[in-house]
Parts: sequence; structure tokens; C-alpha cells
Amino acid sequence: MTKTQIQVPEELYAELKGFAKRREWSLAETFRRGAELLLETYPEGDSKVSAPWEPPSSGQVGWKGLSAEQIHDLALEDQAKNPFGS
Repeated sequence: MTKTQIQVPEELYAELKGFAKRREWSLAETFRRGAELLLETYPEGDSKVSAPWEPPSSGQVGWKGLSAEQIHDLALEDQAKNPFGS
């Protein structure tokens, strides 16, 4: 087994710690199971590169006057402020 060190946001760490405690797993076991689930969900043969992000094209979305790049930058900025969407 390989020992490694990772960094996770504090909120994610707290959620994972609670998740592990409720199941009587160690935090390491929780991360291992999560990694295994990722590998099962995204098998090697399914390595499609996703298309570049494009903003909605509807004129009804309320982003008039901003370029696609400006909208993308604002979306990334918003995600950095609220990475878990809560």
C-alpha cells in the first residue's frame, strides 16, 4: 500500500469525516472507496474529453452585454466562492 498526503477543502473534509464515522470506516477507507467508485464510474476506455464550456445561447438568461469569456470567468469566480453549490 502507498502512503500519500492530499489536501481537501475544510467543508469537504468535515462531510467526509462525518460520512466515515456514520459507517464506522476510517477516513483512509472512505477515500479508497471513493477512488474505487470513480474508477468504476469512469472506466479507462471511456476517456472522452468533454467539450469546452459554452454559455447558454438564449437571450432570456440575463447575461446581455457580456462575452462568453466574461461569463465563463464569472462562473469560475462564483464556483470558487461557493464550491459545493450550497
